[in-house]
Amino acid sequence: MNQTILRIAVPSPLYRSFDYLPPASVATNALQPGSRIRVPFGRRKAIGILIEVTRQSELEHARLKRALEILDAEAVLSSDILAMTQWASAYYHHPIGEALATALPILLRRGRDVPDAREPGWRLTQSGVQVDLDTLSRAPRQAMVISRLRAHPLGAPRAALEVPAEVLRSLGKKGWIEPCTLEDAKVAAVSDASTPHTLNAAQQTAVDAVTTSLKGFGAFLLEGVTGSGKTEVYLQVIDTLIGQGRQTLVLVPEIGLTPQLVKRFSSRFAVPLAVLHSGLSDGERLSAWQQARSGEAQIIIGTRSAIFTPLARPGLLVVDEEHDSSLKQQEGFRYSARDLAVWRAHQLDIPVILGSATPSLESLFNVKHQRYKHLALPNRTGAASMPSYEILDIRKQPLEHGLGRPLLKRIAHHLDHDGQVLLFLNRRGYAPTLVCHDCGWVAECPRCDARMTWHQREQQLRCHHCGSQRPVATSCPECQSTELRPLGQGTERVEQALVEHFPGVERLRIDRDTTRRKGELARQLEQARSGQARLLLGTQMLAKGHHFPKVTLVGILNADQGLFGTDFRSSERMAQLIVQVAGRAGRHDRPGQVAIQTHHPDHPLLQLLIRQGYPAFARAALAEREAARLPPCSHIALVRAEAAQQSLPLAFLEQVRQHCEATGETGVELWGPVPAIMERRAGRFRAQLLLQAARRAELQQLLSNLVRQLEQMKAARQVRWSVDVDPADMF
Repeated sequence: MNQTILRIAVPSPLYRSFDYLPPASVATNALQPGSRIRVPFGRRKAIGILIEVTRQSELEHARLKRALEILDAEAVLSSDILAMTQWASAYYHHPIGEALATALPILLRRGRDVPDAREPGWRLTQSGVQVDLDTLSRAPRQAMVISRLRAHPLGAPRAALEVPAEVLRSLGKKGWIEPCTLEDAKVAAVSDASTPHTLNAAQQTAVDAVTTSLKGFGAFLLEGVTGSGKTEVYLQVIDTLIGQGRQTLVLVPEIGLTPQLVKRFSSRFAVPLAVLHSGLSDGERLSAWQQARSGEAQIIIGTRSAIFTPLARPGLLVVDEEHDSSLKQQEGFRYSARDLAVWRAHQLDIPVILGSATPSLESLFNVKHQRYKHLALPNRTGAASMPSYEILDIRKQPLEHGLGRPLLKRIAHHLDHDGQVLLFLNRRGYAPTLVCHDCGWVAECPRCDARMTWHQREQQLRCHHCGSQRPVATSCPECQSTELRPLGQGTERVEQALVEHFPGVERLRIDRDTTRRKGELARQLEQARSGQARLLLGTQMLAKGHHFPKVTLVGILNADQGLFGTDFRSSERMAQLIVQVAGRAGRHDRPGQVAIQTHHPDHPLLQLLIRQGYPAFARAALAEREAARLPPCSHIALVRAEAAQQSLPLAFLEQVRQHCEATGETGVELWGPVPAIMERRAGRFRAQLLLQAARRAELQQLLSNLVRQLEQMKAARQVRWSVDVDPADMF
């Protein structure tokens, strides 16, 4: 029967789309792929995405169910986002329905209407701009509205404010806010913008290379030492695009990097700017998404998932800190935002810039094979110079809560000379281990193969892998001794040592424990930048991309964690982390110093990094990868499985291996199955099977056949399994 069929992707763990008949009395000639459609799905109703309108179905007409409702008059997913997500679903072997749901703001997944560009909104009046938020301490919802509208000076939609109507009426009566429509949000005059900096020769070469390629695709790796002015290169390229009325999407790996970028971009350009990250409310994210989709926002800054943001007039994609593993989704739809950015730019026929002081070996490999063009910024801008490195051998040296005496002397020296000191330790809490001094009992997580971290201030033991927590006992549960002692150091313990050694010096600890409240991270980073806190202590949150002009000393307390890691990328990440955190020193007119505490001062990779820099280290590491046939010189995927019963994951993966071997595909090597490095996590046992191939096409072909078979396997129903293509981590 020649009947109109709607092919719809429904969010589910099934690796296929579903055919439906259109709703009764609906004109199907106007239906567009990318529209949302409500459908019956099992015993529930679901919101799916229309992929295709066709005339054929593998199912008989009598078995087809009728869709319930067309939610959109026009597609909510643009054709390029639909194409990219479908490609990513196939490449990363993830169910198409779940992949397409990822590309939508959560409120649209729940059926909320798409905001109209002419929908009513609110903006601050002149009086509202001058309101002191401290006077609204007893009216937190009013303060929240004022704060949000300050972030959207041209007006924000009603949905983004998420307060009862009486709150808005009250603010309106006070004369602090007024209604507007979003179409009133015209582009402000650029005359208020700050003046661009004068570029040095290397920056000008980089800007010229990109701007001459704005009419077509080009992938550029912008490798610049810390403080070399990569952001200024972005800004001057974007300036050209704004003049052409085109949009720029900037991806950053972590929320912590967005406040300073937003401040820098908004001070330079008086144009609407949208921000997208997980720290926003659902309404705020939907509003920003619509501003990008409508073309109102000319600059969009976001974290990993912002790669799925629709753009009305795309002109440039930027991936800042492109080496960062946070750009790879680790759960569910395991996509790489960096790699999707390159794919999307190619499809849109626009340039993409990948920026980093420590480029990934994958990007350097692409430069070597002339897939990317290399742009180098070898020097810091202005009067700033690169910091000097010093290795502090702490073997046989007394340590006071992780601080050696040589490092303490250097901290005191810089503080005495009006410097700011940043100490880096990538381990939060007070101590990573709590032991009984009498019997040797160790506080272990009951749900993971891991030890629990002692958080002294809350008097709790916490597992940083599954989130399990319990109060610290006053005595050993095995021998009842009260001699429970912490082993090792976390940021909380180091902070205590700093209080003892440097009383009266204002300090600031920045880690996940101190930045849980909304807005706290941005506030603390601003305090660090101002120099108000003389002693900074933190984890990775402080390591990347931040500009602290008054820091003259960086101390790395434990550089040994990455030297002997189980992941083949451990040394690469160790080098990137050292260079990134070291780059916070000496970024202004005073020279910087970097002191690295280590038990392995003669380690060849550490010595190479310190003496010859990251480029020399990367060349040596890439040569090692080529010799060992490891990525990026080969292609890998992990099939993972987990279950509450220990034997099930390995048994399932053994069947997977047998299926792979039965295909006769000789171009793919199979390693395992083996238990995961941390076999038990959150009460479930985990195992993995590694697939490796010299040619990507052979690996993809095998995985495509395998995934279809796995859905039919009886053993697959007894485990939770997943496929991770190009995994960022091997555990």
